[in-house]
Amino acid sequence: METRLLYLTDAYQRTFEATVVAVEGTAVALDATAFYPGGGGQPHDVGWLTDGVRTWRVTAVRRAGSLVWHEVEGAPPPVGETVRGEIDWERRYALMRTHTALHILCGVVWRDYGAKVTGGNMEPLRGRMDFEFETLRGELVREIEEKVNAEVAAARPVRVFFMPREEVDRHPDLIRTKANLLPPEIRTVRIVEIEGLDIQADGGTHVANTREVGRIRIVDYKSKGRINKRIEIALDPSP
Repeated sequence: METRLLYLTDAYQRTFEATVVAVEGTAVALDATAFYPGGGGQPHDVGWLTDGVRTWRVTAVRRAGSLVWHEVEGAPPPVGETVRGEIDWERRYALMRTHTALHILCGVVWRDYGAKVTGGNMEPLRGRMDFEFETLRGELVREIEEKVNAEVAAARPVRVFFMPREEVDRHPDLIRTKANLLPPEIRTVRIVEIEGLDIQADGGTHVANTREVGRIRIVDYKSKGRINKRIEIALDPSP
C-alpha cells in the first residue's frame, strides 16, 4: 500500500477523493492525499475529511514509509470508506507564499554571496533561514531585502519537475543545504526552479509565480556563531 502524493505535482489542488486504506487509533491512511505531511521546515497541512454525512477535522498529517496518516478528531472513518478531503486553503496558501519567499532569499544569497543554507523553518507568513555567511552585516541585510523584492516584482515563473538521482548527484549545487540530506534510497528527486534565479531539490509546496509572494520584509537578523547567520522574514497577509 502507498499514498499517492497529489501535492507533489499540483500545489493548488484543494480538494480530492480517496479511500481509507488503514486506521490506527484516530489516524487514517489514504490511498491519495493533497495534504502536505510536513518536512523541510514546512509544517503539515490541516483541513477536513467528509463522507458526505460526517465531517472530521484533520489536525495533523505525517508520512510514515509509503503512507500518509491523517489525524482526525473523533472516531475515524473505517477502512474502505471513500472520503473527500479539503485543505485549509488560507493556511496552505500562506505557507506556499512563505516557502517560495525563502527560496527567493536562498537564491539571492547563493547567487550574490555564495552562502549555503545551514537551517530553516517557517510558519504561515513568517520564516527564517540560517546561512554559512560570516560577512553578513546590517548594511548587507538591507541590500538583500531590496534584491529579494526585485525578484518578486520580476514575476518569475516557478516550476516543478523530477530528475534522476544520478543526474542530481552530478550537480551538487542543486542541494543548497550545507549537508546533503537526501536519503540514499530516493532515486527520483523533485526539483523546484524559480526561472532565472534559483533551482534546487525540494519536496514542499510553492506558488506558481514570484509575484504571488508579495512584499518580503526582513524583520530580524542575528548571529548564530562566528560563521552562521540567521535572517528572519515576514509577508503581508495578502500579496
